[in-house]
Amino acid sequence: MSAGDFYAVSVEEQADRLGQLARAALPHWGENWGEPSLIKHRENAVFAISDDAGRRAVLRIHRHAYHSDAELLSELQWMQALHEAGLVVPAVIAASNGASFVHVSHPLVPEPRQIDVLGWVPGAPIGAIEDMPTDDPEGLAQIYHHIGVLAAKVHDQAQAWPLPEGFTRHAWDKDGLLGPEPFWGRFWELPALSSSQIALLQRAREAAAADLDRIGTGSDIYSIIHADFVPENVFADNSNLALIDFDDAGFGWHMFELATALFFLQDHPHYPAIRSALFAGYEQQRPGKADPSLLPLFLFLRSTTYLGWVHTRPEVETAKELTPLLIEMACRQAEEYLGAKR
Repeated sequence: MSAGDFYAVSVEEQADRLGQLARAALPHWGENWGEPSLIKHRENAVFAISDDAGRRAVLRIHRHAYHSDAELLSELQWMQALHEAGLVVPAVIAASNGASFVHVSHPLVPEPRQIDVLGWVPGAPIGAIEDMPTDDPEGLAQIYHHIGVLAAKVHDQAQAWPLPEGFTRHAWDKDGLLGPEPFWGRFWELPALSSSQIALLQRAREAAAADLDRIGTGSDIYSIIHADFVPENVFADNSNLALIDFDDAGFGWHMFELATALFFLQDHPHYPAIRSALFAGYEQQRPGKADPSLLPLFLFLRSTTYLGWVHTRPEVETAKELTPLLIEMACRQAEEYLGAKR
């Protein structure tokens, strides 16, 4: 085996090699950590770790070349600022040399990887995109009311927080979503799209660009955002909610955040109650700062990012499985958005 065949081996073999890289990285945080245990391996590889005293933490091995060092440092700075502001997000555990993350190499992994360690967040995800509960509509609405409050608190902090010198992240702005080189890829070039579907998406793309120009980027509606408020990233511990996985965090509209929270729930039988609860929670914390009439626009924008994601990752099994569904949803969002403008 060699590093050169890393991307040709199975996902399981890749995860095993990244586990060896995790073991090689742990001494940067001291010598009293036990064996890393894989939690997930998607874009990043995430491992649970614990020390001799029973303290639990999470070790992240970042995908190669997604974020520069400056961008990753900025992500960790924002997470720490949110943690210090009282929001339940993972704390950043510095390495022994004081660094927020380190670079580590291993003979079986082709590139040095950025690796960080984060504090353990109690609780469990509120659900999964493909399997949200349907038997407790009142409980689900209550959770999404709390999620609305949480999103608003994140945006309050972001709006008031003076960015550290050198802070840099990608942007889910007009260019990042609709420009010639969107952040997640040229969604209109996805080979599985038909010519009529491409034409529909391009009409909506043109209209959305004009709408974003009209809306603008004032600080009360646009700031650094989490950008991935999906059920897997919201943890519940009794009545407390925590937010994890800031990998996609960047500058964007607050409504894009709320659209992300709702996107995969639109076919849920209790979606109207979920949507109302989310906006009610947000309104409670940030009165007058979210406009539900803009939801069709931002649901369409969110749909285009997922098409770009599968377009740029054709070899990933998840992308292959989801492409037909994501095309169907994007075209539906485009039609609903354009229909709402008539």
